[in-house]
Amino acid sequence: MRMYVVIIMQLIIWSAFTLIEWMSKHDQLLYKVIMFFVFFYLAFALCNRVTQSTAKTLFITSLSLMIYTSIHYTLALLTH
Repeated sequence: MRMYVVIIMQLIIWSAFTLIEWMSKHDQLLYKVIMFFVFFYLAFALCNRVTQSTAKTLFITSLSLMIYTSIHYTLALLTH
């Protein structure tokens, strides 16, 4: 059950990243990459705090990022 809660919380973090990225659409690519790594660290730290396992943390964070990316690009394809 913890895994599902962490994935949902991470999806909220990725949604916040997308919102902030949308608000800063005129920023340079370097700043967006730095912002991505900050949000990735937040998601990773949250998951590691809950699961207490680095291997599970890496797997869950990668999984949530892949899920969110697939949803994000699917919605982008449907709206354009």
